[in-house]
Amino acid sequence: MDGRDKETVSPVVRVWEGAPPAEVMDGASADAWLDFDADVRCLDDRPWLPARSPGEPDRPAPTLLDRLRGRTRSMVAPPTSPPVPPAITLCHPDGRIREAALDAARTEPELRPLLAVRCTDWVSQVRERARALLAELPADALFPLAELILRLSRRSRGGFARALLEDALREGPAAEVLALTAHPDRAMDRLAYRIAVERGLLTPMELAATAAASGDVTLQDLCAEAAVKSGATEGPDAAAVLDRLLTARAPRVRAAGVTALRRAGQYGDAEPFLVDRSGVVRACARYVLRQGGIDPLPVYRALCAEPAARPAAAAGLGECGDRATDAGTLWALLGHPLPSVRVHAISGLRALDVVERERLTPLLDDPSPAVVRAATRALLPDAAGIPEHLLRERSAPERPRAVRVAADRLLRAAVRQRRPDPGYG
Repeated sequence: MDGRDKETVSPVVRVWEGAPPAEVMDGASADAWLDFDADVRCLDDRPWLPARSPGEPDRPAPTLLDRLRGRTRSMVAPPTSPPVPPAITLCHPDGRIREAALDAARTEPELRPLLAVRCTDWVSQVRERARALLAELPADALFPLAELILRLSRRSRGGFARALLEDALREGPAAEVLALTAHPDRAMDRLAYRIAVERGLLTPMELAATAAASGDVTLQDLCAEAAVKSGATEGPDAAAVLDRLLTARAPRVRAAGVTALRRAGQYGDAEPFLVDRSGVVRACARYVLRQGGIDPLPVYRALCAEPAARPAAAAGLGECGDRATDAGTLWALLGHPLPSVRVHAISGLRALDVVERERLTPLLDDPSPAVVRAATRALLPDAAGIPEHLLRERSAPERPRAVRVAADRLLRAAVRQRRPDPGYG
């Protein structure tokens, strides 16, 4: 064997020994079919290839000089071997044999995955014949091959089968598309949802629920935007759709819900999101309020007077405040007893671009690791200005881990900043 594990090798051997591919590859994944295809050509022990009798020496074919001299070399006919199963010949190293085996795949559904594989064949004659046969199949025959087709579409010649699959999904039964939205493969899941959104197969509430529950950012964007466009601002479920988006865990889904408030004319409802933990959501909330004629800056200033209940107000103040007026408020919040307020105050100072190295460096000793990390991010651009001995002291083993990590990051950044440019002289 060539180092492959037994579970990967056994399907090829079992098919060679006469087991039906439908039994051997029942429920096989796309990668399992690709491994089967590769194993037929790559295994060291390949009894399906023509072989010489034991002990037979190499007998090269007659050369041109032999024929001109009227001499021929004795050729020993190869021993007869049992017929090779179609599943093996479809993956054979010889392109002519692969092409001849394609007709079997037209009539035997169990071989259709290998027909899809041959649509990406490196031999043009095999590839074009396989594509012609795949195009003749009914659309519903492509659905079981969907995962494999998408896996093959990553290859340079894999676009043909994917185009056929997408057309089949756009024109096929809605139930087939919806069934594929629950597919465990991420690429298949995304394609099925994209087609479902194009065809309008999902209600706004279903789209909002998917956006809120999915951990895939691509699906979050796709479904949240579709929910907003198709019914977040009108219809009997409009309020429920908006609520589902606005209470989602993912910031990009909440941002879509906040933006939808503008379409619904509910400008004031965006105010609570001025202090969202995500900067993207805060920016969307400010946009919606301004569209409704409400200036968010006075709201932030009022919230920063009592920041304990809304720590993110400090970050929001820095994102839309005035340097001359609001920087002092943020510097004062660095002494607040709540670590979350101090973290957001540092973020606000960075947003206002008023970071002062000397005033922030003491926060490297803050008891809160979150504050230490925030101070480190703010100090990185000016790390070379921090005295090296201060950073060396904080990288000692007895220091808290967050402080040691911060000191090491700043030391590395300082070295890079002090390194002279290579120049082009």
